[in-house]
This record gives sequence, C-alpha cells and structure tokens, in this order.
Amino acid sequence: MKREETRLVKVGNLTIGHSNEVVIQSMSSFKTSKVKKVVKEINELTPLGLQLMRISIIDNNDIKAIKKIKSQINIPLVADIHYSLDYAFKAIKEGVDAIRINPGNTNPLKLKELLNLAKNNNVAIRIGINRGSIKIDENKDIPLQLIEKMSEYVSFFEQNGFYNTVLSIKDSDPLITLKTYELLSETFSYPLHIGVTESGINEIGTIRSSAILAPLLLKGIGSTIRISLTSPRINEIKACKRLLHDLNLYPNYPTLISCPLCGRSMVKSNKELATKVLKYLEDNNINIKVAIMGCVVNGINEGKNATIGLAGTKNSYILFKNGQKIREIKEKDVFNEFKKELDLYKN
Repeated sequence: MKREETRLVKVGNLTIGHSNEVVIQSMSSFKTSKVKKVVKEINELTPLGLQLMRISIIDNNDIKAIKKIKSQINIPLVADIHYSLDYAFKAIKEGVDAIRINPGNTNPLKLKELLNLAKNNNVAIRIGINRGSIKIDENKDIPLQLIEKMSEYVSFFEQNGFYNTVLSIKDSDPLITLKTYELLSETFSYPLHIGVTESGINEIGTIRSSAILAPLLLKGIGSTIRISLTSPRINEIKACKRLLHDLNLYPNYPTLISCPLCGRSMVKSNKELATKVLKYLEDNNINIKVAIMGCVVNGINEGKNATIGLAGTKNSYILFKNGQKIREIKEKDVFNEFKKELDLYKN
C-alpha cells in the first residue's frame, strides 16, 4: 500500500516518516529510576520487535537514570514530560533521543528555549495531546477542536525554526481518534504516532485499538504505533506485530490460521495445539504460514495456501504441505513431531 509521504524525522538511529517502515513503540511499565527493571524490560522486548521506548520523567531520580539506561540498550529513548519543562532540559542534556510534551502545559518562553536546545542536540519532539488535556466544547466538533489546538502548537514550533517533530492526538473514543487522525494527516506533513489512549485490558484494548489503527494504516497514515494495553508490555509488541503483519506492513512474522472448531472435529487438543505452535513459531523466528485445522472435511483445502499444516482426524492429525497430504501423526505425539517439521523452515 502507498504510505503517506511525510517529513523525515530522526530519533536516534531511527528515521521516521515518509515511506519508512511503521515503528513499533511502547512505554516502560516501571518508574524510570528503577534502572535494572527498565533495562531488563527494554532488552527483553527489543528482540521481539520493540523499536522505540518511552520513559516517564517525574523527578530528578528519573533524570539521573537516563544515562545509565542509555548505556545498556540499543534502541532510542523518549522522555515523557508533563508540566515542568525543567525536566525536559535536563533529559536532553542527559542524552535522550526525543521528548514528548504537551505544549499547552508549558511556559511559551521556556518552550522557545527548549526548542533551541533540542535543535542543537538533534533531539526530536513529539507534540502529544489528549482530549482530556485541553478545554473542549462537547457540543461542537471535537476532532476539529483538537486539530485547531494542534495547529497552534505546530505554528509555534515552526515560527521558532523547529521541524524535527512527530504529532499525536489520542482519545479513548476510537471513532473520535479515527476522525482526528484523518484530519491530522490532511492538515500536516509531519509523521504521526497513532494509537488509542487508555484502550483497556488485553482483547478489549487490542480490538479497540485495531478498530482505528487498521483503517488508518490501510490509508497509509501512521509512522509509529502503540497498542497501549493494561497488560505486560510483551502483549503490546505482539499485538502491534500481528496487526502490521496482517496488513502486509511487517513481513518477518509467522502467520497462523486455525479453525474455530465445530461438531466435525475429531481431536480434543486443537486450541491448545494452535497456541503452542504459534508460540514456537514466534520464539524461533519461523516466518511461514501454518494451518492448524480441526478436521479433514475442509481443513486441508482451507489451509492449502499454508506452507505446512495439520488437520484433525480420529485421534490423529494429517500432516500436509502446500495442500498435499504427507503422513498421519498420533494426537499424543503431534506437537513434538510437528516441531521437527517446523525446524526445517528455521532461518
């Protein structure tokens, strides 16, 4: 699909915007001063697809942690600043790659000084506003009011010669968020960070976020994304990868298809088997299409475009490759035997 050709923005070793890949980001679940926990979280998530991590800065202990964290990770770090721009100045001096601020909570004179410091240190700034952070007339067009507020901020940045900017406007209402981002894309040429704020727990948050992320991404809108969940951060990264992969925007990821099961199914372990197979594919970076089907009535035909698959029969599974039957495997042995077959496709 055609990506929106936005400005290019440098964040550490990443180039965001234009036709570059959509960057997956998250926010640390730990207080930044807890250096060991933050570093461990980042380094565990990086191999799984995390490309950009945001950290909260609420006191000087967090500021002191920045250099220690930076020295132990390999991805860019974004400092999230609220109310006190003093922390933004300190964070830049400590070496963060970008900061996220809401200009409405800041002093204009200090903000101008901050823009100069960021420009001189090649630090990007994300202007991030939420519906709850500005005065809104609920009886008027909400997305339009949000865009008008963003226009004020962008104009201030540009008047002061700062263009290394990413924009985001989030709301917990998916439809308001969708319309707002469509207007953002029409109004500005800057890269957009897209997502739904406070989206919810696990499946609820994933569905709520995907409901607006998918149509935006299909239109080429969005240079960085986060599916923000009330859940361990690994679930955010996996949700982002799966969504991008299904939209042909993240090729290096496995595809698993599995049927919902019905009265034709002659095996008991299909759900458990599909779950274990997906984890094995992800853990071993086996990026092929795999089908786990409950029966052979239409299982093999439905999964024939998969590289390899299984279709349940009486107390057994039929192993097939590209729609062709290969052999039968007893249900009790199927996972271990199937792992051997999958290992043939390891990179």
